[in-house]
Amino acid sequence: MKKYTLAVLLALFTSLTIAQDLSYYLPKGYTYNPAVPTPKQVLGYEVGEWHVTHDQLVMYMKAVAEASDRVIFEETGRSYEKRPQTLLTITSPANLGKLDQIKAERAKLRDPNASVSIENMPVVMFMGYSVHGNEPSGANASLVAAYHFAAANEISEDLENIVLLLDPAINPDGLNRFASWVNSHKAFTMNGDPAQRELNEAWPRGRTNHYWFDLNRDWLPVQHPESRNRVRVFQSWLPNIHLDFHEMGTNSTFFFQPGVPARMHPLTPDKNFELTEKIGTYHAKALDQIGSLYYNQENYDDFYYGKGSTYPDVQGSIGILFEQASSRGHLQESANGMLSFPFTIRNQFTANLSSYQAAKEMRVELNQWMRDFYTEIKTETDTDTNKAYIFGAKNDDARSFHLADLILQHDIKVFALNENITVNGQEFKKETSYIVPADQPQYRLIKAMFETRTTFKDSLFYDISAWTYPMAFHLDYMALNSKILNLANVKQVDKTDFVLAPGKVIGNAGAYHYAMEWTDYYAPKAAYQLLKSGFLVRVSNAEFSTAEGKTFGRGTLLIDKGESGLDEDAFFAKLQEIASEAHVDIHALITGYTSGANLGSTFMAPLKTPQIALLVDGGVDSGEAGEIWHLLDQRMKMPVTLLPVGSVNNANLDRYNVILMADGNYNSLGKTGAEKLKEWTSRGGTLVAKGGALQFLAQNEIGNFTFRTVDNAEKGIQKSYADFENATGAKGTFGAIFKANLDITHPIGYGYSEKEIYTFRNDNFFMEVSPNPYANPLVYTENPLASGYLHPSNLPGIQNGSVIRISGVGRGRIVGFADNPNFRAFWFGTNKLYMNSIFFGQVIDGGTAR
Repeated sequence: MKKYTLAVLLALFTSLTIAQDLSYYLPKGYTYNPAVPTPKQVLGYEVGEWHVTHDQLVMYMKAVAEASDRVIFEETGRSYEKRPQTLLTITSPANLGKLDQIKAERAKLRDPNASVSIENMPVVMFMGYSVHGNEPSGANASLVAAYHFAAANEISEDLENIVLLLDPAINPDGLNRFASWVNSHKAFTMNGDPAQRELNEAWPRGRTNHYWFDLNRDWLPVQHPESRNRVRVFQSWLPNIHLDFHEMGTNSTFFFQPGVPARMHPLTPDKNFELTEKIGTYHAKALDQIGSLYYNQENYDDFYYGKGSTYPDVQGSIGILFEQASSRGHLQESANGMLSFPFTIRNQFTANLSSYQAAKEMRVELNQWMRDFYTEIKTETDTDTNKAYIFGAKNDDARSFHLADLILQHDIKVFALNENITVNGQEFKKETSYIVPADQPQYRLIKAMFETRTTFKDSLFYDISAWTYPMAFHLDYMALNSKILNLANVKQVDKTDFVLAPGKVIGNAGAYHYAMEWTDYYAPKAAYQLLKSGFLVRVSNAEFSTAEGKTFGRGTLLIDKGESGLDEDAFFAKLQEIASEAHVDIHALITGYTSGANLGSTFMAPLKTPQIALLVDGGVDSGEAGEIWHLLDQRMKMPVTLLPVGSVNNANLDRYNVILMADGNYNSLGKTGAEKLKEWTSRGGTLVAKGGALQFLAQNEIGNFTFRTVDNAEKGIQKSYADFENATGAKGTFGAIFKANLDITHPIGYGYSEKEIYTFRNDNFFMEVSPNPYANPLVYTENPLASGYLHPSNLPGIQNGSVIRISGVGRGRIVGFADNPNFRAFWFGTNKLYMNSIFFGQVIDGGTAR
């Protein structure tokens, strides 16, 4: 009987919802300009019949802009895979002729002293679709939205007071990856079986960008070109409403914000929630009319400002998240019946229309709210004793530069020092330090970047609970009062020509030897180029000083032309080229008779060029693997082989001397793969593993790693069933910052000058310290929580526990990480720990790794 019912439902939904024509989506009572082509006229198929590929999406947007006098098409940038990021600006022809004037008037909303006409100002709504590429109902709904807003005759008058910004695919590369998968596996006679290959895309799936990053977590860090281009558009327009179209589990319905009230960031005003709730009534009414199920004020939060639905909230805008149950293809069985792709598109477009209606009717209120938001900020900055934030690094201009550059992306003023300054005994050098005044329109966003927070209204988080940027970048920083700020001799940084200074060779050609300190962020980039060039490169495992009084720390590289075959002038020119491109300084040494250790000392160990394989596919965490790939490929310009886990048993591992294992499940390697990794490591390889990879190694007796467990089970005879989700969910560690002590004499600690370091964790994986005290280069402190939320039951798992632990296997070394040193590409402060494991794992003394 059940099978018969399912078959009937399948036939019904197939006939009613597959390959719907445009009328299925469009609202009743509208007529359309025949000069504007429909999606089918351009693409050759109905919306929802196939998944639109990115090139098709761009083709249609261009066609609409060419046909309509109310649309302008522009390319705002390019993705990693060089796909265009596009934007349609849709408004009245008169407004299109004065866009710069409208932007200039909107910029005045951030200035409480400026005179603006709220009554006459257009409302601006940004519509961003499918930041997650495998949540495609948004991008496909953008086809309908572009057509409707460009061609509907009845909205012509509305557009005199509305500017619509339409970004059809926030994640071009991921969208195209997913569309290719589902279109390639689509059957013309569908059955909706969840086991169907079409509905189970291959690793790494289409959610992420080229380097497998979640772009919906990158609004604040802006580490990727897609995000930087998108944020630039946002800051130039200051939209009143920002729509963020997503998908969720197939068995869900439809969600729209507001989310859980108690999970809103404290820096977001209550008025934001009130306006979001008011706009929500428009969504409810529209979804009621088409009979769709929905909910709000559950599950999702508004805490982390790096998401598309939350980033606007701290800037006087209203971010709105939409989550549609996903068909994950063209048709799939769900708890609520057959779920078709066209149905998901219709819900998204319906919410798009209800948002438009809200924007139209709330235009003055929304513009007034943005005005009030920045007026209130002026009062807050006047009463805040912290008038600015200063940050810098002692021996590395790159990390300071990259944080300053990050901040500049958000329309925030940054100032460089003209002279060194000492604040409360802490020296900040002019070449490596910056000041960010708090008295700016983006005051709340600045606070969110620099604050530490360990107490919260709610203990559940949809995303991370802390992201304090100076900690992430491992920088000295502090708040400044007005007196110190006024005394500081500074100059404003010009965003248009702000670049990291090139490095140089200090000294002359023909020197006895050359030395490069390991303190610079890009030292590994230079090291690889030096080794690749055939130079003899050795690492100093002891400090040494020259007769001129220059001291070089552990980790300093000693460079000789070796067997490169270059003469002195060519060798020197190559050193200059590498130093310049890697932003490092290389020093000429006139003698090997140095103090502390001579240059020929046994403390100076030769280095091998890293030949790296990163295990991917299968159960590997694609996000963490992507962070490693991005670090090596984009930042350090080092080649890495992406080696599928399923290929390990047949691969020649001897072509690599470093193998990297991100977090994940490696059980598919089996005993044969485990034994092969063990034998490879014992021959002298460096194996770098994190989280689940370490558990796999331990289970297969590869190295010596042990783990901690904590008791966070609920106690008592009876507790409220209704409290279960919150009580258990609070025990997860979703993203917080912790203090740890680093052994800076250990090769893993080379390049760091201070013991205290901040590390980031977002799981409940706890590693025990090694019984060998020399094998624990990074250990949590007694009171480790620095910023973010930690459930008390998890504290024993972290307290004085191991962050990095070393184990030996034969002549090889395993470097085990409990935490993620490369988190979301903005954790610059611990990237060096990971790079040290790659370069210096080969020189770790065997006696310290037993």
